[in-house]
Amino acid sequence: MIVGVQQYVMEVLEGSPKHRMSQYVEWLISSVVLINCTAVILDSIPEVHAEHKAFFHELEFWSVMFFTAEYLLRVWSLGRKYLAEGSRWKGRKEYIFSPFGLIDFFATMPHYLHMFFPTLDLRILRVLRLLRILKLSKYNTALQDLFHAVHSERRAFGSAAFLLMIATIVSASLMHFAEGHEQPEHFGSIPHAIYWSVVTITAGYGNVEPVTRAGEAIALLTGFLGVCMAAIMTGIVASAFSNQMSRKKAAFKAQLLKALSDGEVSEAERDSLRRLQQRFRLSDADVQAMIDGAQNK
Repeated sequence: MIVGVQQYVMEVLEGSPKHRMSQYVEWLISSVVLINCTAVILDSIPEVHAEHKAFFHELEFWSVMFFTAEYLLRVWSLGRKYLAEGSRWKGRKEYIFSPFGLIDFFATMPHYLHMFFPTLDLRILRVLRLLRILKLSKYNTALQDLFHAVHSERRAFGSAAFLLMIATIVSASLMHFAEGHEQPEHFGSIPHAIYWSVVTITAGYGNVEPVTRAGEAIALLTGFLGVCMAAIMTGIVASAFSNQMSRKKAAFKAQLLKALSDGEVSEAERDSLRRLQQRFRLSDADVQAMIDGAQNK
């Protein structure tokens, strides 16, 4: 009985497509996270905080109870994950020390920190509570896709970062020599000028206006370099995201062809494909297009 309940809870919390309850649980957790983040933002307004302090305190308490129960249920149910291998703690440790496990842990940490350290700065607690929004990345692969895309294109990003470093140092050095005597408080040294250069390249407008003709020319050149660097970075990210989606579709198609190779898709294979589709966030139209293409070959 307990083993069956443990298996069911694990599958529901892990988002198994076999159980419709998984979708409801996903919506519930996402809704609670969004409500919490909205409450934290509104609570930072002094007038709103003064008027609704008791409500926000009550909401925080029950939210922490909810997230704590979710965390404990995950830890308990994942003891079933590798039970066939004779290990109850392998799945639990895998979750506890995973990025999502750490996010779930720190989602409840601010409340307990405030209980044990009541004098802790509330601004720090607000920032920690806002980290709960990262829980949504478990149900949406956008953030994971970004990390995978950056990792896959790390050499290209490294080259772009090297170019950015060169552009920053060169423009800061030129600005130091052009404006150092005129504005020593801002360009008196190259390290001081580097701050201006970084702001100009990344934001398109520096925090200090040049007062010499040479400084104006260097500022224009630095702004142009910023546009170029933005275009390079945007191109790398767009290409990385496109490649990431292509890899997902290729992986799903390979699994699909394997399932269709014997002319019959078993229930286990169908369940595996549903899991993969949900994990990769592929639409039914994408899957149907792959099936039609495989059948037409």
